[in-house]
Amino acid sequence: MNKREVLEIRKQYTPENCSITRICGCYVNGNKEIVATSKDAFLSLPDEAVFKYLTIFKQTLSGTIGKNLINMEFPLNQEMPGGTQEFLLKLRNSKLQDESLTESFFQKVIEHYNYGENYYIILIHVAYDIPGKSTDGSEMFDASDEVYEYLLCSICPVHLSKEGLCYNPETNQVENRIRDWLVEPPMKGFLFPAFNDRSTDIHSVLFCSKQAEDLQPNFIEQVLGCTLPMSAGSQKSSFQSVVMNTLGDECEYEVIRNIHDNLNEIIEDSKKSPEPPVISKPEMKRLLADSGITEEKMEAFDSSFDNIAGEKTEFLITNIAETRRFSIQTPDVVIKVNPERTDLVETKIIDGKQCLVIEINDQVKVNGVPVRTSSFE
Repeated sequence: MNKREVLEIRKQYTPENCSITRICGCYVNGNKEIVATSKDAFLSLPDEAVFKYLTIFKQTLSGTIGKNLINMEFPLNQEMPGGTQEFLLKLRNSKLQDESLTESFFQKVIEHYNYGENYYIILIHVAYDIPGKSTDGSEMFDASDEVYEYLLCSICPVHLSKEGLCYNPETNQVENRIRDWLVEPPMKGFLFPAFNDRSTDIHSVLFCSKQAEDLQPNFIEQVLGCTLPMSAGSQKSSFQSVVMNTLGDECEYEVIRNIHDNLNEIIEDSKKSPEPPVISKPEMKRLLADSGITEEKMEAFDSSFDNIAGEKTEFLITNIAETRRFSIQTPDVVIKVNPERTDLVETKIIDGKQCLVIEINDQVKVNGVPVRTSSFE
């Protein structure tokens, strides 16, 4: 799924557009014991609860594609009879009216979700009547030819509210606040089937994780049956390792700056595209060559990439590029530069010493105090 498709689904989580048919919940304590369960027609809930649940569902599908929202495909063995895809399809097709299937799902999550405190599993069935689109991209609500039926699972931590004082209007007194168990924004979740090309894709699932580096591999493999993808942090460290191994001891500042600038240029050029930009092995090889790495050094690239990342690996450029900062560090000095103005810093030999030279204008502050640029002469 791309960001436009995710946004289209999120837009349905309003009282006006809501097409949620049923909701099931399971409250689990820190000992992995079920405390309470619920099952309801969604629109039969009180309005206040409906609004709060809709907020949770929007939060589940929040984040960056490839970082917090990760597209996964089922391996062929999981699409065979008895695989996780078949189980999830049965669960969806039951519209959450089969209690034994729903209970089996909750037990599966409890067994494989690694969390030592209380949490609340929410599972909804949705039937979204996909509107057609005209040639100019506007929606035609009377031209739908497909209903997208899907499940959305949200897993929310439940914590005891903080201690404190509160005003009680009934007694007109400030009193000790009663501590409640509060359902907090979701940490994990998934959407199945995926909504690819604005249509149902039973071969894919969208996994959601608030923390990009905590992907819960056991949950992904056992509940979804998918292969654990490389996290955003792992992609970045692998990319950096390939660069360092290729350059060896001759890793020059100008080359790294060029790589930074070239990656950010690709991101800028792809802003209008709903698909996140990716870079494969051949594309990375071309990127390094364009950034100033010599042909002699490039001889080490192929083996470095295969050994560190894997020949077929593709990196999301938003996961490996620094778009918000450009920093230079020594043991005693840290320099932070506007990522769009890396041209202000260069290296020079001055009095026989390797130096970083920073171009400055007439607006310089030291510890917040404006100083004259002539004082640097």
